[in-house]
Amino acid sequence: MYVVFLNYVRPIEEVEVLLAAHIEWLNRYFEAGFFIAAGRKDPRTGGMLLVRDIERERLDAMLAEDPFVAVAQYEVTKVNVTRAAEAFAGLQGV
Repeated sequence: MYVVFLNYVRPIEEVEVLLAAHIEWLNRYFEAGFFIAAGRKDPRTGGMLLVRDIERERLDAMLAEDPFVAVAQYEVTKVNVTRAAEAFAGLQGV
């Protein structure tokens, strides 16, 4: 699986303008089964995505479709979950 951190590089006012389109983008990939979890950072300097294990090129193409590409940089890390608390056991091997 991948952990993707979004870091805003533009003022929050510019982020807000793109928020509805970003949420539509998130919804599309949640419904398609690619995204596992998403949320805002606290303080609000960006966000985080958990993404199923897919080809990296496919992930890069998906991220390029995100409207937030105009206001954020993406840090992508591949993670191989080998242990998880019982409530998160489903994340192993994802």
